[in-house]
Amino acid sequence: MSIPKSRIVKVVDLFCGVGGLTHGLFKEGFNVVAGYDLDEACKYPYEANNKSTFFRRDIVDVSSKEINAHYKNCDIKILVGCAPCQPFSTYSYKTADKNKWQLLGHFARLIQEIQPDIVSMENVPRLAKFTKEPIFKEFLETLNNNGYNCSYKIVNCPDYGIPQHRKRLVLLASKFGKISLIPETHDQDSYKTVKNAIGKLEPLKSGEVSKKDSLHRAAKLSELNLKRIRQSKQGGTWKDWDENLVLECHKKPSGKTYVSVYGRMSWNEPAPTITTHCTGIGNGRFGHPEQDRAITLREAAILQSFPKGYKFIKPNEDFKVKTISTHIGNAVPVTLGRIIGKSIKKHLKNIN
Repeated sequence: MSIPKSRIVKVVDLFCGVGGLTHGLFKEGFNVVAGYDLDEACKYPYEANNKSTFFRRDIVDVSSKEINAHYKNCDIKILVGCAPCQPFSTYSYKTADKNKWQLLGHFARLIQEIQPDIVSMENVPRLAKFTKEPIFKEFLETLNNNGYNCSYKIVNCPDYGIPQHRKRLVLLASKFGKISLIPETHDQDSYKTVKNAIGKLEPLKSGEVSKKDSLHRAAKLSELNLKRIRQSKQGGTWKDWDENLVLECHKKPSGKTYVSVYGRMSWNEPAPTITTHCTGIGNGRFGHPEQDRAITLREAAILQSFPKGYKFIKPNEDFKVKTISTHIGNAVPVTLGRIIGKSIKKHLKNIN
């Protein structure tokens, strides 16, 4: 399905990061003319992979006039974005920067001032139930009061071909009429698995770096953690270890429920949610299914459905693993971006 050629469509991506959502839309044939983010380190990967322009700006300070300039000579204006989700997450909302709650409000402000034809917003599912402040309710009210038809859905990522157990809230809104996500493309019998995604990548040992890909690097494990992972089973827990390897925190009542920490992924299932700390086995079930190490940055990116050749750093550039893992963990999965793109294309075809 292609975008109607009789209409010029342009997209602007707010909170674009390294371009997960943009790249999905790009792959579906959309002209994403600009991406906005506060993190300057996102500029290279965003521009190197997406034929778009990155603007390092705080959305709080961005005017509708500035965004509207990107829509010059177009028939259909699309505004998309994923406001930082940490303020609404289960783990950090009590201590998160309260100003970040208002970023979704600034997204709504820009929608009201720009009046784009189509809007898409992606965030954590908890946003819809967030009671600390009625930010999502106000966002919906802004859309409804400005003549948008809205729908939102809690997406289970494996249902759309993403090899990762990740749930996201995806909202679509249109001035043209009813709009919604396309139906699920996969079921439990056809989920993409860890093996489908990374099973053919070059094997590595703890602390080893691929000579072909600097992002395919395994964090070096201590001797104690090597003993632990060698006794870990796919999908298993630290309960599979010898008693002398079990951490003191796991012996406490409060730690006995954290069974995935230091665990291995399973080849034949989607990965657990890829987080910003996904390259350390002490941060979750991020152990490789067979090799005695944690997953690499490249493997994490692929499990986020980035193409294997996605450029995150300039050639021969030094980088911090923490920076790249944060970019990868915070990204919208590219395939989810494609699903959003397919849904918008179907909508445009219907109203054409």
